[in-house]
Amino acid sequence: MIRRRVVVSGDVQGVFFRDTCRRMADERKVAGWVRNLPGGEVEAVFEGEPERVKELVDWAHEGPPMATVNTVSVHEEEPQGLTGFEVRPTPGGF
Repeated sequence: MIRRRVVVSGDVQGVFFRDTCRRMADERKVAGWVRNLPGGEVEAVFEGEPERVKELVDWAHEGPPMATVNTVSVHEEEPQGLTGFEVRPTPGGF
């Protein structure tokens, strides 16, 4: 079990990034969450089997068809035993 936090910048909001991410995580049985950030980025946490998490991190470098990804930062974290995958609200209520 591994956990990765990714922050994706570029044209990544309003292009179904979060919904596509949620669907792909559900298909791969990866737990975690995804949300928009006030600065225009998307942040996600992926937790699960190493190969499945890697697939999602790799996908984040491309995003859905309408997205333009400029940068992706990936941070390794300690797994927390998450279950399920959710779309979270933007911090600060935006």
